[in-house]
Amino acid sequence: MIKPKKTINEIKRMVKDCLQSRIAVQVNLGRNKHMQFCGVLSGVYPALFSITPDEKDFNGKTTYSYSDILCGTVKFKKIS
Repeated sequence: MIKPKKTINEIKRMVKDCLQSRIAVQVNLGRNKHMQFCGVLSGVYPALFSITPDEKDFNGKTTYSYSDILCGTVKFKKIS
């Protein structure tokens, strides 16, 4: 079994530090499908966090759980 690099509490802290910042997000949708977008991390809640995309006609999901980051489904980095 592969040991995760970070714990859920470390991921929550990392996400909370990026609150109200611009971030670049990469989402793995499965079957070799990936989606990338930029947005603002608008909300941090106990079980999930929400991202407001920059694109006005964005129809994708903008709420993700911390386990999505732990599993590698969602990756994001802060844009300076």
